[in-house]
Amino acid sequence: MTSDAPRALNRLGQSLWLDNITRDLLDSGTLKRYIDELSVTGLTSNPTIFDHAIAHSSRYDADIRRQLDGGATGEGLFFNLAIEDLSRAAELFAPVHARTGRVDGFVSLEVSPLLAYDTQATVAQAKKLHAQANKPNLFIKIPGTTEGLPAIEEAIFAGVPVNVTLLFSTEQYQAAADAYLKGLERRVAAGLSPDVRSVASLFISRWDVAVTQKVPSELRNTLGIAVSKQSYKAYRDVLESDRFQRLENVGARAQRLLFASTGTKDKNASDTLYISGLAAPNTVNTMPEETLLAFADHGTIGGALPRDGGDAAAVLRAHVEAGIDIAAVAAQLQSDGAAGFVASWRELLAAIDAKSKVLA
Repeated sequence: MTSDAPRALNRLGQSLWLDNITRDLLDSGTLKRYIDELSVTGLTSNPTIFDHAIAHSSRYDADIRRQLDGGATGEGLFFNLAIEDLSRAAELFAPVHARTGRVDGFVSLEVSPLLAYDTQATVAQAKKLHAQANKPNLFIKIPGTTEGLPAIEEAIFAGVPVNVTLLFSTEQYQAAADAYLKGLERRVAAGLSPDVRSVASLFISRWDVAVTQKVPSELRNTLGIAVSKQSYKAYRDVLESDRFQRLENVGARAQRLLFASTGTKDKNASDTLYISGLAAPNTVNTMPEETLLAFADHGTIGGALPRDGGDAAAVLRAHVEAGIDIAAVAAQLQSDGAAGFVASWRELLAAIDAKSKVLA
């Protein structure tokens, strides 16, 4: 199954992460095989992934029964299960983490989205979960919403590695980068090391889903990549800024840009659209398992994203001329995404509650 396309992307300098985690992936050796043969160097998870894995599998039943016997319930029981899986994955990625100087080889765990409007509770849970897992290559996921930005800054200041999620636009990315840099600057002012790792996750495919019925056919499936190109330019601007250079001079590392939601939703478009079109050094692309296997089978790389954003401005302008309010769509996507996280979280807790009643 060894494939040239993932290796080529890796050589270009982009990390391929898997957007999936299940007990079966771990127990069957499939994740290890993806690491060895498909250049996978990290993974991300979310409540929906765990909901499906727990609700539609018996692999967690013995652990759930044991957790119940130990007095764990609900959210606490879920985090125990998730941390067990992610700790095993983190150990598989530990050699990557060491080999890359702690740049790569991360796994991610999300804080409860029910805490989205409570900065201190979010930070407290982020610190608790990171300490409980006790893995240096575990990111804690915090949404990059207006309410989440102070929590991101506080978590970074506290030394917790953060995967900033739910970013859709260049402006939202820049706000997340600012929160990260503020956290590092506070650490430097306090005499602490600014070497706290982070990624900023830009969600791609949902852009094209949102506008596909509102734009002419020649513009379909072009908006997500245009936003990515614009955000990549902004990312490079941050890395080259005097502000980051001062932090890098005392030991900080880049908050890498991560392309998320990269599974193609349009059945008439290439199934590797958001992989082939988003190659860029010092970035991450986290992809569903189906997309990873498709890219390994027949993927190609068209070249790296242009430093200056390439045709992003022209494509965005064409969408505006077609009647698309880019800023309004970005705000709506982030709002819908946050609501979706809450809904998925409630479904996950309901699935655990149902399983708990059966197994008790």
